[in-house]
Amino acid sequence: MANKKGANAVVLFVFMFLINFVVSESHNGRELELLLSFKSSIVHDPSGFLSNWDPSATTFCQWHGITCNNLSHVETLDLSAKNLSGILVSSSVFNLPFVKTLNLPNNHLYGEIPPDIFFANSSLRYLNLSNNNFSGHIPNGFISGLVILDLSNNMFSGKIPREIGLFSGLKFLDLGGNVLLGKIPILISNITTLKYLTLASNELVGSIPHEIGKMKSLKWIYLGHNNLSGEIPKEIGVLTCLNHLDLVYNNLTGQIPSSIGNLKDLNYLFLYQNKLTGSIPDSIFGLKKLVSLDLSDNSLSGEIPELVAQLRNLEILHLFGNRFSGRIPNALTSLPNLQVLQLWSNRFSGQIPQSLGRYNNLTVVDLSTNNLSGRIPDGLCSSGRLFKLILFSNSLEGEIPRNLSTCTSLQRVRLQNNRLVGELSFTKLPLVYFLDVSNNNLSGNIGEQNWDMPSLEMLSLAGNRFSGKLLPHLLNAPKIEFLDLSGNEFSGTINPRFGTLTELMQLSLSENKLSGEIPEDLSSCKKLVRLDLSHNQLSGQIPSGLADMPVLGHLDLSENRLSGEIPAKLGQIESLVQVNISYNHLTGALPSTGAFLAIKESAVAGNDLCGGDTTSGLPPCKKLKNRANWWPFMACSFAGLLLLVITGFGFLFMRGRNNLEPKRVEKGDGSIWELQFFDPKVSKSVTMDDITLSLKESNVISRCKEGVSFKGKSVSNDLQIVVKDMHHVSSFTASFWSEITEFGKLQHPNLVKLIGKCRSDKGAYLVYEYVEGKLLSEILGNLSWERRWKIAIGTAKALRFLHSRCSPSVLVGDMSPERIIIDAKDEPRLQFIFPFVDNQPFLPSSYVAPEARENKKMNEKSDIYGMGLILIELLTGKTPADAEFKVQYSSMVEWARYCYSDCHLDMWVDPVIKSQASINNQNQIVAAMNLALHCTAGDPTARPCAADVFETLKSAFRTSSCLPSLNFSSPV
Repeated sequence: MANKKGANAVVLFVFMFLINFVVSESHNGRELELLLSFKSSIVHDPSGFLSNWDPSATTFCQWHGITCNNLSHVETLDLSAKNLSGILVSSSVFNLPFVKTLNLPNNHLYGEIPPDIFFANSSLRYLNLSNNNFSGHIPNGFISGLVILDLSNNMFSGKIPREIGLFSGLKFLDLGGNVLLGKIPILISNITTLKYLTLASNELVGSIPHEIGKMKSLKWIYLGHNNLSGEIPKEIGVLTCLNHLDLVYNNLTGQIPSSIGNLKDLNYLFLYQNKLTGSIPDSIFGLKKLVSLDLSDNSLSGEIPELVAQLRNLEILHLFGNRFSGRIPNALTSLPNLQVLQLWSNRFSGQIPQSLGRYNNLTVVDLSTNNLSGRIPDGLCSSGRLFKLILFSNSLEGEIPRNLSTCTSLQRVRLQNNRLVGELSFTKLPLVYFLDVSNNNLSGNIGEQNWDMPSLEMLSLAGNRFSGKLLPHLLNAPKIEFLDLSGNEFSGTINPRFGTLTELMQLSLSENKLSGEIPEDLSSCKKLVRLDLSHNQLSGQIPSGLADMPVLGHLDLSENRLSGEIPAKLGQIESLVQVNISYNHLTGALPSTGAFLAIKESAVAGNDLCGGDTTSGLPPCKKLKNRANWWPFMACSFAGLLLLVITGFGFLFMRGRNNLEPKRVEKGDGSIWELQFFDPKVSKSVTMDDITLSLKESNVISRCKEGVSFKGKSVSNDLQIVVKDMHHVSSFTASFWSEITEFGKLQHPNLVKLIGKCRSDKGAYLVYEYVEGKLLSEILGNLSWERRWKIAIGTAKALRFLHSRCSPSVLVGDMSPERIIIDAKDEPRLQFIFPFVDNQPFLPSSYVAPEARENKKMNEKSDIYGMGLILIELLTGKTPADAEFKVQYSSMVEWARYCYSDCHLDMWVDPVIKSQASINNQNQIVAAMNLALHCTAGDPTARPCAADVFETLKSAFRTSSCLPSLNFSSPV
C-alpha cells in the first residue's frame, strides 16, 4: 500500500513539473516575443546597447539591461540613459508578465504610451519613463501595487486622471515637467502611503486641495512653477513628517498659515515668487530643524522678530523682494550655521547689527536697496569664507572697516550709492574680480597706493573725491576689463601705460582735472569698446591711432580743449556707433563716413567744423574749384564700362535666379508639388525624387514635435541632405510659407542652413544641409573647458544673428542641446525652429521659459532663457532632468542660483573640467555662471538680449572683444 502511494506521489510530482515546465516555456516564449518587439521599435541606438539582444546567441536573461528571477523570467528592465530613440508599440515591455521594474529614463522615446499600461501588468512595482519625449494624455487605470511612478519631464498633456487616487500603494509620484492642465484632483489625497509628490512645472490651476491633509506620510511636496491660486491650505500643517515644502512660482495669495509651524521636521520651506501678504507667523520661527527659508519675491510685510534666534540650524535666509520694515534683528548674529543672508530690496532701516558675522559662518551677505544707516560691521568676514558682500543703495556712513581689507576670500564687493568716507583699503585682495564703491564720499591719493588685485576685472571708483595722478601700472590688475574713475579729482596727464591694460573694454576718466594730450598708447587697447575722456582739460589733437581700435563703439571727448582736425580714419571704424566731440577747438571737415554720417548737432556743437548731413547742424564745407576739362570724357567712358559689367552680371544673376524660383513638379501618382531651393548648387543636383526616396524608416535620424527628419542624398552627385517631414501641413498658412522662403536666405556659419522646401495638398517637406557631427547632448560630458567655451560663443553668435541681424527676428523656440550639432570642425551649428501655428499644439520642453509655458507665446527672451540653461549645463555637466534637483530644489536654475551664491566653485563645476579650472580661468567660469543666471532671470525684462550675451561671453573668455552689457546695478 505504501509503495502504491509513493508511486502516485512520483507521478503527481512529474505531472506538476511538466505542467510548470510547459507554462514556463510558454511565458518565456511570450517574453522573448515582447522583448524583440520592443527592440524592433527602437530606430536609433547610438551606443549599440541592444546589440546583444540576439536570441540565436544567448538567452534573454543575459541581454544588456535585463535581470531575471530564479525561474528565468524578466524581473527588471533597466535601459536608463542609453540615448535610445523610438516609439513604444502597444505589445511591448509593458506586457511582460513577471516584470517588477521598468526603468527607461533619459532616452529619446516618443509618441503616446500604450493606453493599457496600467491594466496590462499587476506585478509592476517600479515604473520610470522620465526625461523622454512621450506625449498625449496619461492613460486611465491603475496598479494598486505600484510603488514608484515617475513620468516627469516629458510632453504629457491633458488633465491628471481621476484614477490617480486608486494607486493605493504609491510612495513616489512625479508628474513634473509636463504640460498637464486643470486642477489637482482631490482623489489624489487617497494615496495615504505617498512620501514624495511633485507636480511642478506644469500648467495646473485652481487651489491646492484642502484634502491634502489626509496624506500624512508625505515628506516632500513640490507644486512649484504652475498657475495655482488661492491660499495655502492650513491642512498642510498636519503633515508632520514633511521635510521639504516647495510652492514657488505660483499665484498663491493670502497669509502664510501659522499651522506650518507644526511641521517640526521641516528642513526646507520655499514659498518665493507668489503673491503672499501679511507678516511671517511667529510659529515659523519654531521650526528648529529648518536649514533653508526662502520667502523672497512676495508682498510680505512687518518686522522680523527676535524669535529668529531659535533657528539654530538655519544656513540660508532669503527674504528679499518684499516689504519688510524695521530693524534687522540682532538675533541673526547668534545663528552659528548661517551662511547666506539676502534681505535686499525691502524697507529695513536703522543700523546693521554690529556683531553680524562674528558668530555666523557667512559666505554671502546682500542687504542692498534698503534704508540702512550707520557703519558697516567690522566682523562680517570673521568666518574667513565671505566671498560676496553687497550693500549698495543704502545710507551707510563712516569708513570701510579695515578688517575687510584683509578678507582674502572676498570675490565680489558692491558698496556703491552710500555715504562712506575715508580712504579705500581694498587694494590687496587676490580673489576680488568685481569692486564697485562708486557714488560715496571716499577720498585719498590712489596713485600713492600699491595695488595687488590679480583677479580684478571690474573696478568703479566713480563719483568720489579721489585725487592724485593716474598711475595704472600700480593697479597690478592684468585682467581688468571695466575701469570707471570718472567724477573724481584726478589730475595730471593720462599715463601712457594705460595702453598696457590689454583686456580693457571700457575706460571712463570723465569729469576729472586731467590735462595734456591723449596718449597714442591707448590704441594698444584693442578690446576697448567704450572710451570716455569728457569734461577734462585735455589738449592737443585727437590721436589718429584711435582708428586702430577694431571694436571701439562709443567715443566721448567732449568738454575738453582738443584742437586740429578730426582724423579721417575715425570715420572708417565700422564698430563706432556713437561719437561726441562737442565743445572743443576742433576745425575742418567732419568725416563723411561711419558714425559721423548722421551725427547729432549736440555731439559736434562748440567747435569750428563743417560738413555732415542736415542732422549735424554744421555749415557745408567750401568746394574746390580746380576741375579738369577732361572729366566729361572720363565720366562717359567709365559709365559705358560700368554698363557692360552690369549687363554681364545681370545675365548671370537672372540665370541663377531662375534656378531658385518655385517650380511645379508632377509626381507619378498625379499629385502636384511646389518645389523651391534657396541654394543654386542644390537646385542643380537635388530632385523631387531624391526627397521622396529619403522618406524611409531606416533613414530616420530624429523625431521631435515639429516633425520627423530623414537623411537623404542626391542620386546625381551624392550630395547629402536632411528632409524634415512637417506635421499638420493643412494648418500652415500662406504667410507661413512666405516666411520659410525668407528663412532660406539666412546664412551664418553657426546655423544649419535651410536649402529648400516642397509642398502639396498631401504633405510638406523642408530640406536642410546635412551636417556631419553629433548633438551637443550626446558629447557634452566628455568635452574639455576650451571646447565648451567655443561652443558657448558659437551658439551665442548664431542667436545674436537670428535676433539682431534678421528683420523680423527669428526664434529658435526650443533652445536646447538637442538643437545644437557639433560639426567636424568642432563648431556648434544651431537648428532654428519656425513660427508656431495657432492650432498647432504647444509642447514645450524643459528649456522653454516659464512665462512662455504659461501664455504659450514664444519670444526672444524665451530663447535667452534656454541659452542660460545651456550655459549652466556646459559649466556643471547637469541637465534640467537630473533627479537630484527634485530633492532640494524646484529646478536646475534654482540649484544653480544657490550654488553660485553659497558654494565654492569646486562644489558645482563639472568634475570633467574641474582639473582645468586654474586660477587663469576660474573667473571665466564664474563670469559665465553669472551670465547664465541673468539669462534665466524670473523676470523676462531682466534677461539680457542676444547681442549682450555674445559680447559678455567674448569678454569672459577673452577670445575676442566686446563690452559686457550686464546691469551692474543688479543685486546678483
